[in-house]
Amino acid sequence: MTMEVGEQAPDFTLPGDNDTEISLSALRGGNVVVYFYPRDMTPGCTIEARDFTALKPGFDAANTVVIGISKDSPARHDKFVAKHDLKIRLASDSEGSSLDAFAVWKEKTLYGRSFMGIVRSTFLIDAEGIIRQVWSKVKVKGHAQAVLDAAKEL
Repeated sequence: MTMEVGEQAPDFTLPGDNDTEISLSALRGGNVVVYFYPRDMTPGCTIEARDFTALKPGFDAANTVVIGISKDSPARHDKFVAKHDLKIRLASDSEGSSLDAFAVWKEKTLYGRSFMGIVRSTFLIDAEGIIRQVWSKVKVKGHAQAVLDAAKEL
């Protein structure tokens, strides 16, 4: 099962970076980008977070908040934010509830070995909480710009 365009986005309330709490329902009235990524401090995840940070002024102008979600702890998120001067919000889903709700926790294969993990995915959600665009199995290069371009269309 996957989340589809036109569906109501599943609500979540998760611990965030900087000792905060992030709730999707609390962000209603504006657009939200929720992107799921495997792990802080890894090459692809760092590039993706830095790209979203670099484009934050554009997302702000499009009335869009960017939230990155992984299973990393809030403390690890804090280190990631500090090390790379990230300006986006990061949420910790150590229990995997939002990963399951958005259907991004799936079986993956690497070098012939199967394991469960986060499939890099992004959801653009409108002010009413409806999913307007889905990117699955994201390739990092150019992705943040493509998401911003879509957000400007809402």
